[in-house]
Amino acid sequence: MSESQSHKRAKSQAPGKTEVPISNNRRLDSAARKTATEIERNSGNIPKAVDRLRDSGRSRRVLQVPQKEMKQAAATMRRKGVGGTVKNLSGTKRMSISKKN
Repeated sequence: MSESQSHKRAKSQAPGKTEVPISNNRRLDSAARKTATEIERNSGNIPKAVDRLRDSGRSRRVLQVPQKEMKQAAATMRRKGVGGTVKNLSGTKRMSISKKN
């Protein structure tokens, strides 16, 4: 399935290169030296996006989701013990998630 316009827009605005390969034949939407960014519009795939962020090896992790999915995304990151930032697609709202010790 092709990417939506909002996904393409958010991916192009994220820092670094797009479609960066990680382990197990997976790809991050965007990654710079210290920052990994995943854009996920489908609420069912949020756990997979969190796993990709965790496995990215980057210290700054950003998950961009539709605004109505932000609470679910934050809860998923907490449950999986992944620290980072949850933002809405336009970048106007953000939540910081501290990682578990």
